[in-house]
Amino acid sequence: MTVTADKLGKRFNREWVFKNFSYEFAEGKTYAITGPNGSGKSTLMQVLCGQMQHSTGSIVYSISNQSDIYKSVAIAAPYMDLIEEFTLEEMIHFHFKFKNCRFPIESILEKTGLGSSRDKSISSFSSGMRQRLKLALAFYSEADLLFLDEPCTNLDKNSTAWYLQQLSTVPASVIVFIASNLENEYPATADKIDILSYK
Repeated sequence: MTVTADKLGKRFNREWVFKNFSYEFAEGKTYAITGPNGSGKSTLMQVLCGQMQHSTGSIVYSISNQSDIYKSVAIAAPYMDLIEEFTLEEMIHFHFKFKNCRFPIESILEKTGLGSSRDKSISSFSSGMRQRLKLALAFYSEADLLFLDEPCTNLDKNSTAWYLQQLSTVPASVIVFIASNLENEYPATADKIDILSYK
């Protein structure tokens, strides 16, 4: 798959978050969207993955039915909600009713590193455990486009190492988008996109 953005822009009222953003994202590459806090990284990510409507320009995904793009997307972001009343195991089973899983679903609990909390409700999870679960659900979904927004938010040293290990196992054909102002959250080989260049 490829994703082509042509003169994309997003504004809220009269204020432009970014504009004239043109870029072609190639299969199998990792892109780091960089910039300081509040610069618009998350907004660009949400526009690219279809969660937010752009104000100007166009996005073309190289699939026959553009409206089916959601089937090809996996995303993890601090602002995403989990279902508080579910246990960890219930959350995993619920998620993979809607997404194909890259692994046997029985192995996912072990892969998350959260297996000892399988019967605990999400409401009792720490912020770091929640972020790790969000990342796991994204990493283990079959997807052509993987969006990771501030992926190490609330993660401790061990969980950050787990994140980097999981990132290294993403299938070679996937396009990976990482929004971050921290260099340790994305590979050194990532193509960098400075959001401030599109103000």
